Formats: sequence, structure tokens, C-alpha cells
Amino acid sequence: MDQRLIERANILLESLPYIRAFFGKTVVVKYGGHAMVDESLKDSFAKDIVLMKYIGINPVVVHGGGPQIGKTLDKMGKETPFVEGMRVTDEETMDVVEMVLGGKVNKEIVALINKHGGRAVGLTGKDGGLFTAKKMVITKEAPMGQAPEIIDLGHVGEVTQVHPELIATLENSRFIPVIAPVGVDEEGTTYNINADWVAGNIAAALSCERLIFMTDVDGILDGDGNLISTLSKAEVEPMIKDGRIKGGMIPKARAAMFALEHGVKKAHIIKGTVPHATILELFTDSGIGTEIV
Repeated sequence: MDQRLIERANILLESLPYIRAFFGKTVVVKYGGHAMVDESLKDSFAKDIVLMKYIGINPVVVHGGGPQIGKTLDKMGKETPFVEGMRVTDEETMDVVEMVLGGKVNKEIVALINKHGGRAVGLTGKDGGLFTAKKMVITKEAPMGQAPEIIDLGHVGEVTQVHPELIATLENSRFIPVIAPVGVDEEGTTYNINADWVAGNIAAALSCERLIFMTDVDGILDGDGNLISTLSKAEVEPMIKDGRIKGGMIPKARAAMFALEHGVKKAHIIKGTVPHATILELFTDSGIGTEIV
């Protein structure tokens, strides 16, 4: 008997306890970074999501699209400044954000999943009242005795409430929700929302089994640049304060903590440029990224 065939069987058997544990459960995946740009990675991601659905797991995809938005704005000759990592979004920019995220990027992901045998449905926060938003307010500390400065980011929002009934209905009908981070407030104003926070809020509302963030780095690293395989929730905030967790990793870490505080079992931050990263993280003993518990 060819030993390679036996090794393949052993790989499948290694995944059995995880498939059994996750059967019927919901996994929220925040899809972003270079994995959304590279054609082969986009294809492998879509296959992973379809595989999860066919073995009885309910994947929910929340996606970003910053580079795609930036590319479209560049073609228009429109410059948009960033404040604390967030794009200042005036009304014209908001139209572009909604067109790119809710239209082009969302429908491309839907089409790829469907191409590989899934039944994906594209959504934004506007659809079925999935989630509502409010304007985000950023304040900057001022010198002693002066009022703090309020920074207006325009149509940048934050999630106020998630109504997960639509997701449950789609899951029960064997559909895969693919969600763009565009929301609306009670007055009908549209907002651009950080996709990490949308994923964290949706995961919390669903009390899902797992929340996975795909990034362009291995996960959360220690002071020497080595991957930290497991972190407790209590360790995260001190690492943000001392600068070990910084930049774009901060909203992911904080969204993970929010989700864990609201019933999510574990959160994972993984390198999305590894082919089949979500499958390797969920279904192998070692995993490939950082899990926060």
C-alpha cells in the first residue's frame, strides 16, 4: 500500500473531531487583506467556505475592501485622508464605498462561492435591517483646561444593533451570507463601518462557535516577532497599551474581545495568504494563527 495514501487518510481523520464539534454551528469569517486580491487565494477561500457548508458548518462571511475603494478613488482623482486608520468619508466618497463594497466586491465573492457549488447571498446592513449604525465620534485630547477636539470623519459609523434573524433564515435554507460593512441609521443615513467591528458584532449577535479574522500577517506576535499561538482575553488590552498589538491589528483584537464577551467560544487571527487558511486553522491540531480564548 502506498504510504502517501495512508497519510492522506490520516489527514482526513485528524479533522474528524473538529468536524464533529463544529457540525451545525456557525463560524463567522472576516475576509480581507491580500487574500481578496490574489486570484488563486480568492479561489481557495471560496472552496474553503463551500467545503464548510457541505460538511454541516454554517459559514458567515464579512468582507472588507479598502484597497479596492482606494483604487476606485484614485481613478477619480479623489484624495481621502485617514484618521486613526479610518478613511474620512464625505458624501461622494460614501457613494463610492457603497458601490465598491456592496456592489463589485460583494458580488465577486458571491459569484466565486457559487462557482464552486455554494449558494451565497450578498447583503449589507441595509438588507432586512440586518444591522443599524450611528455616526462614529472621535475626540482628541486637548491641553489642560480646554475642551477635547471632536474630529468629524463624515459617513464613518459604528454598529448599534444587529438583527440576526435574516442570517438564521438563510442558514436554515442552506444559503451562505456574504456581508458588506455598510450600514444605515434610523434617519436613513448610510455609513462606512470597519469590517472587523461588523464581524465582531455579528459573531456576538449569533453567539457563534468561532470568529476568524484573515490578515496579511501570521497572527499576533510577541516582542521577538514570534507567533503567539494562544492568548487569553485578559492579555490582549495590556498588549495594545504597550504597543505589541498595534495598527490594523488593534480593531481585530478588540472586536475579538467584544465577541468573546458576548458568547463566542474562540476568536482566531490568521494569515490569509496561506492557501486554505481557514480549513487549516479550524481542522488541524496545531492551527496556523493566534487563537484568543
